Amino acid sequence: MYMGIIVNQDDRTELQKRLAAELQERAKKKQESEAQTDSTKDSAMLKNTSEGINFGWIAVIAAIILICGAIWLTTTLVGK
Repeated sequence: MYMGIIVNQDDRTELQKRLAAELQERAKKKQESEAQTDSTKDSAMLKNTSEGINFGWIAVIAAIILICGAIWLTTTLVGK
């Protein structure tokens, strides 16, 4: 009776090893396909973008306008 249990446990262990190997292989394939999908999405998202130089110039011009406005407001209020 004990020998049968030991044999069954060994069989189960082999089955578990095969299942674990299959699951690892499936997970690896799924991870690789998701990585390819992510890189495809990233490249598609970056296709219609610029380097951001235009926004930098707008920020500089806006800062200059704000500084000039603050100076004008200060001189106007102090002059009264």
